[in-house]
Amino acid sequence: MGHYKANVRDLEFNLFEVFGRQDVLGTGQYAELDVEAAKDILGEVARLAENELAASLIDSDRNPPAYDPATTSVVVPESFKRSYRAYLDGEWGRLDTPVELGGMAVPPSLRWAVAEMVCGANPAIHMYGATFSFARLLWYLGTPEQKKLAEWIVKGAWHTTMVLTEPDAGSDVGAGRTKAVQQPDGTWHITGVKRFITSGESDMCDNIVHFVLARPEGAGVGTKGLSLFIVPKFHVDLETGAIGERNGVYATNVEKKMGLKVSTTCELTFGDTHPAVGTLLGDVHDGIAQMFHIIEGARMFVGTKAIATLSTGYLNALDYAKNRVQGADLTTPAKDAPRVTITHHPDVRRSLLLQKAYAEGLRALVIFTATFQDTVALETGEDSSTKPEKGSAGDLAARMSDLLLPIVKGLGSERAWVLLGTESLQTFGGSGFLQEYPLEQYVRDAKIDTLYEGTTAIQGLDFFFRKIVKDHGQSMTTLSMQIAKFAKDLGAQGGYLDPEREALGKAMEAVQGIVGYMAGAAFQSDPRRGGDLTNLYKVGQNTSRLLLGAGDLIVGWLLLRQAEVAKAALDAGATGKDADFYTGKIAAAKFFTHQVLPRLQAERAMAEATDLSLMEVPESAF
Repeated sequence: MGHYKANVRDLEFNLFEVFGRQDVLGTGQYAELDVEAAKDILGEVARLAENELAASLIDSDRNPPAYDPATTSVVVPESFKRSYRAYLDGEWGRLDTPVELGGMAVPPSLRWAVAEMVCGANPAIHMYGATFSFARLLWYLGTPEQKKLAEWIVKGAWHTTMVLTEPDAGSDVGAGRTKAVQQPDGTWHITGVKRFITSGESDMCDNIVHFVLARPEGAGVGTKGLSLFIVPKFHVDLETGAIGERNGVYATNVEKKMGLKVSTTCELTFGDTHPAVGTLLGDVHDGIAQMFHIIEGARMFVGTKAIATLSTGYLNALDYAKNRVQGADLTTPAKDAPRVTITHHPDVRRSLLLQKAYAEGLRALVIFTATFQDTVALETGEDSSTKPEKGSAGDLAARMSDLLLPIVKGLGSERAWVLLGTESLQTFGGSGFLQEYPLEQYVRDAKIDTLYEGTTAIQGLDFFFRKIVKDHGQSMTTLSMQIAKFAKDLGAQGGYLDPEREALGKAMEAVQGIVGYMAGAAFQSDPRRGGDLTNLYKVGQNTSRLLLGAGDLIVGWLLLRQAEVAKAALDAGATGKDADFYTGKIAAAKFFTHQVLPRLQAERAMAEATDLSLMEVPESAF
């Protein structure tokens, strides 16, 4: 076995004991998939992840891809190629492939459960494997010719890329200057430089297809003026799939990074030496909306990757703590007292239970979010680009998924990164700082999750302004009502969780207080009502606070939902490992409720104390 430790038991618990995904299997397009088959998939991927996929994580960090600027080519380490080939040979990309192209119809909740294990074992495999989900988008949004290209992408397992960021624009996508000029034959010539392009170059496949945001000549400013173009590294004969001449897009640099080194992060230059020829996706100028289909999936992936790394970090730390003998029990201070494993020490237990609560609570968050995606998929079919009918169950589910996505990405990445460094690695003591154990690499590999696909601050802005204000609070109200109902259900199960339900209710009041303060500041900024625009600074100081606070609230609620299920299972007579599993669920929920959720009241107090003094500090005084 490699470094990775899967948690199939908890994935199955979430899918089938908490969120009832067995009710989705066997229906609609998932008619041929039952619970037994789903569990077989999870078991097979877990075995592959813990062995072949995990095998190259460390070597490919120590011996990262080599870039040759003379040929603008990249050589990926052989160890990683073997791992990636094992993933392809197992045909796991079929889970993300359109059924029409040989894919397997699998609900999003199961797909993300599988993705967790791949990401935890070796996240770059999932990143290079974006091949299949990009082909799905091209198949459903593309012209007839682009649909043929999607077929060749799947057959050749060609890499695909999301090409947004430019050196000067950064996260301000609308400031991009990459230009597209239409040609007499209907194609477009793309010119410009993009950076931070994942999988932009490698020697693992015959071709790479870039999905490029560029501004057509004469188009307006901002994001609305952008269109999405399909630009292959090599031209393709769409009838035969034969690789043709080199297109004018080259990797002009590969970044030297803190972590996640085997994932090539490239600078791409278009049209510098000869034309970079592309086609307009779907022959429609709707670039930012089309790209958001990719961005939303990427944000879900980032959160899943972070959570997966936290989970294996915790399980590695737990294994170490159970075997590391050091010091005497705190209650036996005699010099000759027997030495004990460090799981006997209170602070180690605190640390482990905090790691467990977040790892398992965040996993529940991912699958909870995916349940809404299941509802959308059942209503719209496999075509993920189709929107549900307005007012339908699928429409509400889509809005709920949208509400939760910034939390999955923002909370997942922030909590995972911090806990991996301050708790998981710390469990190992000085040994955690050594490359003998995987934690130091986990920490380096996980930091990027707070940064790409929109930093935490950007997720916070999106959460408040787009997912709450623009939605008129409808989705947030729906979710709040569910949490409130659970919190007020005193006396359930004989009142076993009543103290925790009451604590959850207080935490919800704290988050509602933060929302109320921010909404008030936003209202007071409206000049149409005589407001002062500088009040938006008060909102901006609290968007990350709200995102993380709301996330912790939801995690606490989900943990308590799990505890409710676990208590029922214990009452029904669960024994052995199952009894231990359910006991751990209750312990994590109680710990989180009483040791994490009370902080939200302090967060509310800090939010309500916000003024404009921060913005009045002269820049020279920093």
